[in-house]
Amino acid sequence: MVARPDRKPDVFGAISHPSRRRMLDLLAGADHSVNAMAGHFKMSRPAVSQHLRVLLDAGLVTEQRHGRERRYHFVPKRLGPVRDWISQYERFWDDRLSRLQMLLSKRNKG
Repeated sequence: MVARPDRKPDVFGAISHPSRRRMLDLLAGADHSVNAMAGHFKMSRPAVSQHLRVLLDAGLVTEQRHGRERRYHFVPKRLGPVRDWISQYERFWDDRLSRLQMLLSKRNKG
């Protein structure tokens, strides 16, 4: 995936793959090198690098060189569009659960 300056980073596309979501979970705990990340997956180091490139292009991670090693760091604020999208459904479920609670309260009283 090549970063294109004329397009916004595709955060939703980046998190669509389960391996990339797992990588974000790992990076949320601590920064990791490609080799450290590769130890958590049943895929080649180049495949891990490709997934990290997608996350990097989406702005979900940054990379920093430490000698010959590149360490990746999670950038949680880039998940803002995902949070905003999910919040619509949280309101939906909050409303449904409130109605259910009211219904159950009425049944228990009556």
